[in-house]
Amino acid sequence: MQGSPVHEVRLNSERFRREQFRSLVGFVVGDVAYAVPTSCVREITTPHSVTELPHLPRGVIGVFEHRGQVVPVIDLRTCFDVSPQASERRSQWIIVEVDHHRIGLCVNRVTGVFEVGFGGLKPVPELGKSVDPRNLVGVASHQDRLTFVLDISAFRSYTLDVPLPELTAG
Repeated sequence: MQGSPVHEVRLNSERFRREQFRSLVGFVVGDVAYAVPTSCVREITTPHSVTELPHLPRGVIGVFEHRGQVVPVIDLRTCFDVSPQASERRSQWIIVEVDHHRIGLCVNRVTGVFEVGFGGLKPVPELGKSVDPRNLVGVASHQDRLTFVLDISAFRSYTLDVPLPELTAG
């Protein structure tokens, strides 16, 4: 007897999840380690000047031009309520692509690329009833510390209301 369709979907979904989150780019926000899949990272760069726009969602610091595209920048330190002292230090930007849209993520520092072995991505524990702005999809252990893996697609919906100015050739 063959497996039920529900069981097959669950296995395929789990296989996709394992493959998607196998190679990760690690970074630090405050004193906590986070990561995103390397498959969505387009570039790691130093901060650029941004154009601030009125009425942006919390944490979105503005937009900048990156390789001909206007890209919103989210300061994860603000989103994650990291103290101002930590956010004033040197920072880096991770340019990610979600559904053909680029987003800049401002972090304290990038720690590098690392691999998560089979079964290395553990489920996120329930941390209470409030909505967690980090949108965590799993927890990995890397360099003797817990690293929280972010659902990068959640940042696309976070920036949908950002009004992007048109670039003009000039």
